Amino acid sequence: MLEDLKPTTKIKPPVGFEPALEFDGTNGEATLPALSDDEKPDFEQFLIEAGFDPAQYEIVGVPRTSRWQVARPFPLDPQWLTSYKFRFQKRHAAHLDLPTLYAQVKKTKKPVRKPVTSDKVFVACLADFQVGKTDQRGGTPELIERIHASYALIEQHLKKNKYERIYAIDLGDIIEGFENAANLQQLQGNDLSIMQQVDLACALIWDFLKMASKYAPITYASIGSNHCQWRVSKQAVGKPGVDDWGIVILQQVRRLAVEVGLDVDFLIPQPQDESLAFDAFGDGFHVVGIAHGHQFNRPENAVTWWRGSTFGHQPVAAASLLLTGHFHHLRVVEVGESHNGGSRYWVQATTSDSGSSWFRRVSGEDSKTGITCLELQKGVHFGGTVIRF
Repeated sequence: MLEDLKPTTKIKPPVGFEPALEFDGTNGEATLPALSDDEKPDFEQFLIEAGFDPAQYEIVGVPRTSRWQVARPFPLDPQWLTSYKFRFQKRHAAHLDLPTLYAQVKKTKKPVRKPVTSDKVFVACLADFQVGKTDQRGGTPELIERIHASYALIEQHLKKNKYERIYAIDLGDIIEGFENAANLQQLQGNDLSIMQQVDLACALIWDFLKMASKYAPITYASIGSNHCQWRVSKQAVGKPGVDDWGIVILQQVRRLAVEVGLDVDFLIPQPQDESLAFDAFGDGFHVVGIAHGHQFNRPENAVTWWRGSTFGHQPVAAASLLLTGHFHHLRVVEVGESHNGGSRYWVQATTSDSGSSWFRRVSGEDSKTGITCLELQKGVHFGGTVIRF
């Protein structure tokens, strides 16, 4: 009698409307479980149950919906179900008051440090802030929040450890600019003018130097990059080691560091170079090279470029460690042998920017934000260990 009676085929909701919640620290997207027609969605309650306080988070935009039918036991008719997908974000003040550099400097007092004896230095890779850019991780308010959250974690680390010196390395693209390859998108998407971008970038760097100077003397270095190049109709002009917004930002910060008496040394490339190298301890053992990374079109070509730079006696030729930005994700690669008897390492640093949806769409990939840091010990080979804050 029941041989031909089969279970009802399971009807799945449309792809993308399964109950879920994603959150990157600033912005999120949630999909509610399916509801019948006589049930009303309660977005705030869903957030509360997921651990998000409505006082700190707000729903943005218009929720999207999807409807489908599911079978019910005879004699009931099929039932319509509806799922809701909505976006939410951390609450911010209605207006953003940008911190000007001089306002930051007025609050700066020369730190009084106790002498520290240490055989280690700390290196912070301040890579790809791209100040002024808006994307899936938000805009300027969210960028400031991310960067200061990283600074706070770095300070916790500095409090627990002793370093002879702190190296703050601007690995390029500190501002978004308006004349890069995607200049029309920059005109539409940026939320700061070029003047505001430079001003805020200066203030963010000053915040780091002011914080770090409490724990050790600092060296701040900057090199040329594609988003910071002086460009006319997307074409780079001028001298790469001079006509670059990253170098200009360093110059502005240097003037004020001298005025306030902040213990900071500054490094820039030669006028015709886009890279530089420094001796971390002054003993020739750890030679650190820095370049943005736009010189090679794919991260896989970094080592080839470095090898060519060595043959061509370029600034990074003697480096035992190469630091780069540009590619927005963390990568640590051991390559060849160094002059000090250990291995050479290439470290590709993470980004703090607001996202690169164009790359995510064409590649399917994205990466976690943060500031990549590492420590070097005097006379001890670097082994590839990095920390992301």
